[in-house]
Amino acid sequence: MLLGHATDHGTARYAARFPTHQTVGFYRNAQSLTVCNIGIGTYLGELDNATDQGYAEAVGTALSAGVNFIDTSLNYRNQRSERSIGTALRQAVEAGHVQRDEVVICTKAGYLVPDAIPKGAISARDVVGGMHSMAPAFLADQLGRSRKNLGIESIDVFYLHNPETQLSYVSQDEFYARIHQAFIFLEEAVEQGGIQFYGAATWEGFRRPAESPERLSLKRLHDIAREAGGDRHHFRFIQLPVNLAMPEAFGNRVDGESVLSLATGFGITGVASASLLQARLARNLPGEIRDGLPGTRTDAQRAIQFARSTPGITVALVGMSNPEHVRENLELTSVPPAPEEQYLSLYKT
Repeated sequence: MLLGHATDHGTARYAARFPTHQTVGFYRNAQSLTVCNIGIGTYLGELDNATDQGYAEAVGTALSAGVNFIDTSLNYRNQRSERSIGTALRQAVEAGHVQRDEVVICTKAGYLVPDAIPKGAISARDVVGGMHSMAPAFLADQLGRSRKNLGIESIDVFYLHNPETQLSYVSQDEFYARIHQAFIFLEEAVEQGGIQFYGAATWEGFRRPAESPERLSLKRLHDIAREAGGDRHHFRFIQLPVNLAMPEAFGNRVDGESVLSLATGFGITGVASASLLQARLARNLPGEIRDGLPGTRTDAQRAIQFARSTPGITVALVGMSNPEHVRENLELTSVPPAPEEQYLSLYKT
């Protein structure tokens, strides 16, 4: 097991090895950590050895090319994605390519995963829809499994995975009471060294209309975090879809603010998922988009450029399951993110 976690000095040391990346703004600050603005995701793929190897090779290639932000979940490919990352990270450390304190590792818990359901630790009341739980005992079990899969002592960002799932089954008051208990556990996990930060990784929660009873309130989550951990709480990350087809995190306003601007005000780092919308935005983009994002060679690069240039987004995640994808996407390391004025012009096309 690799000891320690990502640090400000370690991540800055890593970025310093890629000076040309730095000159075009490829690295940003996330809670004092220096992170790349294109991270590697590990969601899709078959449950087979070939896909395991592809992800391990992709992660290894990414670590050698300037990427130090890796995202996964216990339920991605039934734990196999976490294990592939663990393999790649261990190999990279043993080869001297990276040190543990240079890399930010993120994972998630919430969904019940076959062969990873704790026996006797949770009751039927703790599970909604037969598939999702945020009970502290469940989260403790899942955290332990993820640390083992990844081969690391401490996880840098531990997300509640699609917590809004529970709003289809319980009242808002019950939901936020469960969030409060989960946050208390997660603050304790920080104190014990199992995680460094925690957050909420959502799909629809922050994108639903303001009047929807199933919309997540970032303000309420932030208030609960302060109750659980004080002003120095560790609820410091949100992950949500941001792409050309799903710009709501930036475009939608509640009381005059987008969820991303609200997060910035709260000191919470925004991470974009689904930058390519599972490859659907990697081809056949309209000419106006191509013209509006100069310096890019492929539609996949244009879609990534849009996501990482969104105000309030620090890292745009891209699923990369083989080294070829990594090399193509990281051609953007020579292209600065689009300035805000250029980004906003895309809304007028």
